[in-house]
Amino acid sequence: MTLLRDNALFAAFDEAASSYDRLTAVNPGYHGHLRRSARRLRLPDGGRGMRLLDLGCGTGASTTALLAAAPRAEIIAVDASAGMLERAAAKSWPPGVRFVHAPAEELTAAVEGPFHAVFAAYLFRNLTDPDAVLADVHKMLVPAGRLAVHEYTLRGRPVDRAVWSAVCSAIIEPVGRLAGDRELYRHLRRSVLEFDTAPAFAARMTATGFESVRVLPLSGWQTNIVHTVVGRVPCPPADRR
Repeated sequence: MTLLRDNALFAAFDEAASSYDRLTAVNPGYHGHLRRSARRLRLPDGGRGMRLLDLGCGTGASTTALLAAAPRAEIIAVDASAGMLERAAAKSWPPGVRFVHAPAEELTAAVEGPFHAVFAAYLFRNLTDPDAVLADVHKMLVPAGRLAVHEYTLRGRPVDRAVWSAVCSAIIEPVGRLAGDRELYRHLRRSVLEFDTAPAFAARMTATGFESVRVLPLSGWQTNIVHTVVGRVPCPPADRR
């Protein structure tokens, strides 16, 4: 199959929205890893006084993780899938959280910056132009603003590709078929195999202008499969004293 992009991908997520939370609930470590990646933003004082962006929020699992890391912050959560966003918005949230329906490629037109930090989970491998979105994120962050990308980015060894393919064949795609979401989970398999390795994505962030970029591992079966890639916007020279 060809990779799903833009409207075809949004429609696939719309279709999967009703079963998505049930499927992620049985994925070992899924929610714990999101919380760990959100904590890696290292936001002080529970995010007091900060504006945060959850880019590609889906049904709100990443929003929950970001809220746990920064319960005192204002959080704007954005997603391109109306079905996923409807599920997210229907959950119980504090007043500081709001949801916006928009593709990541239209971020600057949909929400107003600046932001102190951005969290993006399982987003960038689904984008037609990840460099353009990274550039927009960079522009919307304050000096020293932080980005954490939580993504299926393989370490790059042949064994990592083999493990991912085996997990997809044995678990992910059969579960997707049972849920009626076969097309989306076939896309998941191929999109991971064709996207950046973790070091390549870190290099992509550095080329966009982020500094102090690091690749951080996660535990369990997702070791060498899912990583957090963190970086920050440089401060102007006068602010480095």
